[in-house]
Amino acid sequence: MPLTVKCPICHREALWENNPHRPFCSNRCQLIDLGAWTEERYKIPSDDLDPLVNDSDDDDDDAR
Repeated sequence: MPLTVKCPICHREALWENNPHRPFCSNRCQLIDLGAWTEERYKIPSDDLDPLVNDSDDDDDDAR
């Protein structure tokens, strides 16, 4: 019996083996997921509030 998984987007059953779109059922669902990442609808939790802020005292701004 072939292994099947549920597509994370549409929840239809999809074959795992020989599926170029896995874990998705189709190219459409794969592109929907990619679009969600590019629109930042998915977020990875972090303890950093702003990773671009540098708290070091070595800034040249104080020398002016």
